[in-house]
Amino acid sequence: MSELFIELFSEEIPARMQRSGAKALLDILTKKLSEAGFTFDKSEFLVTPRRIALIVNGLPEKQPDIKEEKKGPKEGSPEQALQGFMRGAGIASLDEAELRETPKGNFYFAVKEIKGQPTLDILPGLIVETIQAMVWPKSQKWSRHDFRWVRPLHSIIALFNGDVIKGELPLSATSSIEFGNLSKGHRFLAPGDFTVTGFDEYKSELAKAKVVLDHNERQTHILDGITKLASSKGLVVIDDPKLLEEVTGLVEWPVPLIGRIDDNLMALPPEVLTTSMREHQKYFATVDSKGELAPYFITISNMETADKGAAIVAGNERVLRARLADAEFFWNQDRKKGLASRIPALNSIVFHAKLGSVGDKIDRIAPIAVALAEAIPGANTDQVRSAARLCKADLVTGMVGEFPELQGLMGQYYAENDGETQAVAKAIGEHYSPLGPSDPCPTAPVSVAVAMADKLDSLAGFWAIDEKPTGSKDPFALRRSALGIIRLVLENELRLGLRPAIETALSLQPVEGVDQKTAAQDLLNFIVDRMKVSLREKGVRHDLIAAVFAKGEEDDLLRGLNRVEALARLVESDDGTNLLAAYRRASSILSKEEKKDKRSFSDAVQTSLLKDEHEATFHKLLNQTSQAAGSAIENEDYGSAMTAMASLRAPGDAFFDNVMVNAPEAEIRENRLNLLNLLRQTVSTVADFSKIES
Repeated sequence: MSELFIELFSEEIPARMQRSGAKALLDILTKKLSEAGFTFDKSEFLVTPRRIALIVNGLPEKQPDIKEEKKGPKEGSPEQALQGFMRGAGIASLDEAELRETPKGNFYFAVKEIKGQPTLDILPGLIVETIQAMVWPKSQKWSRHDFRWVRPLHSIIALFNGDVIKGELPLSATSSIEFGNLSKGHRFLAPGDFTVTGFDEYKSELAKAKVVLDHNERQTHILDGITKLASSKGLVVIDDPKLLEEVTGLVEWPVPLIGRIDDNLMALPPEVLTTSMREHQKYFATVDSKGELAPYFITISNMETADKGAAIVAGNERVLRARLADAEFFWNQDRKKGLASRIPALNSIVFHAKLGSVGDKIDRIAPIAVALAEAIPGANTDQVRSAARLCKADLVTGMVGEFPELQGLMGQYYAENDGETQAVAKAIGEHYSPLGPSDPCPTAPVSVAVAMADKLDSLAGFWAIDEKPTGSKDPFALRRSALGIIRLVLENELRLGLRPAIETALSLQPVEGVDQKTAAQDLLNFIVDRMKVSLREKGVRHDLIAAVFAKGEEDDLLRGLNRVEALARLVESDDGTNLLAAYRRASSILSKEEKKDKRSFSDAVQTSLLKDEHEATFHKLLNQTSQAAGSAIENEDYGSAMTAMASLRAPGDAFFDNVMVNAPEAEIRENRLNLLNLLRQTVSTVADFSKIES
């Protein structure tokens, strides 16, 4: 089987870019191969911190031959047209063209056979184009080169069936990297060159040279190693898939080592310890049999040493000790000053140039949270107000200055130290949550009120200054704020109208000239749109959500969701399917006739003009259904409302089967069109059926 093998060898590529970058490169390469007419059996990429390997198997030795046809003028066309055709086709006479019979007559065709070129002749340029087409999230120049790459590129292996592909990658007008067949092993353990003739040999030689090429294999080795080390101490490693993924991209020859944390530093909050280990040192934390944080960490070295890592462990312990000593100092100093006394300092932190300081923000969050508390069972307004006033105070503490990831959480610890109630302290700790779909959602009433108020203020503020998300750009994470509000409402089954809360939040913004009614509706629509996306991912039909929220009157997300679920049951039933068909038929007829007559048919139905028993029965049932559905909706009994709608199926079918809407008598025609409008209005009491897709 023929094989194209490429290795791009560079300085260490950031872990977060390795796999996505390698995949993007392979995608570019295979796309260019396909565009050049090549077929192949399979392709794959492998990546380590210093190298990207691309393998394509099953390429032919040459491009396939192709035929190009150019249609010319019709037989008997003017000489000028024939000459132009011959020049364009590159033929000397019409004898070199084919005369073919077509349904429109006999036409000339010029057929050119293009022989496929040897693959080795095509690949040099194609590989260079692939490399040059790659766009990294961040790239750099080095030395005096013009070429940009994620990190300085040192060498390129390019082989086809073991033969070096003759080519080079230009770096500048005077320098380039020539394709070769030499690679290197581990930077320190086996830095020498070795010759490569193909992928299998390459992988084997790398293993000898202390490089595990396969990302998944390295990850498995790390996971097995840290599990075994922790077990030897009777401990369990805290599950951390993101850290595992990142560490896998930092080493080529993973060697797990275990170190110890000084006992006196274990008095720090567990989150301080784990954050320092994870975010700054890339260490894995461990817990004991009781689930409590243990005084041990595991680091992944990229080295084997004669002392079995003793010096490396000692160095890591020393670095961690220094960082945690700083944390211990901040912990002790911060607790000497109450959170409330720090609130004035928030006025010196700019939240946004047009929206004031963080101090201004908490002045807005507090009344929003108190207003929300009225609709949240169990939310004590005094506790809500206190938590809202204190929720940002930890931003000016030393600990959060050192560990920004701990904002909110450190506020909870300091609030507990100040003697605040557990509800207030917890609300401070949770007010940023939920940060994403996997982040736990607050459930405590005070926490819910403050978390929602914080997010509503941010949304209202940026809506007031017209800094809304556009396309893929969302610099202020407003989509995340909207999704957080949705989760807080739905997961806590809260019954509250969002529009008044949004209007309150908008009224508190330091911006003049805002049309609050329009802005409130626009922001509500934005939140509902986020709800559509969120529920669609869970299998809920987005068109049903649109049908329920289409009129802009529904601002209770939980009530709206209940209506969506009831509507789903209706449209998935046979009665619902036929009712939807009847609605569409009625809407189609009305639309056509309204356009023709240039008027709407919204007058009351005249019972005296109901000449057919089917239309009389239909009219009677429409009135009954409208009343029953309206009453059920008022009582939030959406199941009964949908059942009432389903009862329209049979009389609706009978009406359309037996009654001619466009009767010759003008007044009867108009009355029947008014009847169809009554059907449209009746159905619309539960949802906008025009939004429902087939």
